[in-house]
Amino acid sequence: MMNVAFKPIEKEDIEGLIFPANDVLTDPHEISQRKRDLEKAMAIGNIDQTKIEIFFEDDKETLVTNTTVWAVTPVHIVLKKGVTIPIHRIHRII
Repeated sequence: MMNVAFKPIEKEDIEGLIFPANDVLTDPHEISQRKRDLEKAMAIGNIDQTKIEIFFEDDKETLVTNTTVWAVTPVHIVLKKGVTIPIHRIHRII
């Protein structure tokens, strides 16, 4: 997966994307690590307003956005202005 090019996308353009139901990760360790990373990103987003890079995939391509995570629900992450990304479509965050 590391050889895949992630195309930059603005947070405001995420709303129009279509997200398939399948998870982009298959390894249980990677899935639990993603959950821990998202919780940490939410904490630093709420305390420091620190932006992070979110690497994710819609129904057409792999994308990356640089933004602040405001909330993590069991199903989505919530960005500014109520923009959401399904957790199961996120490859990793940095």
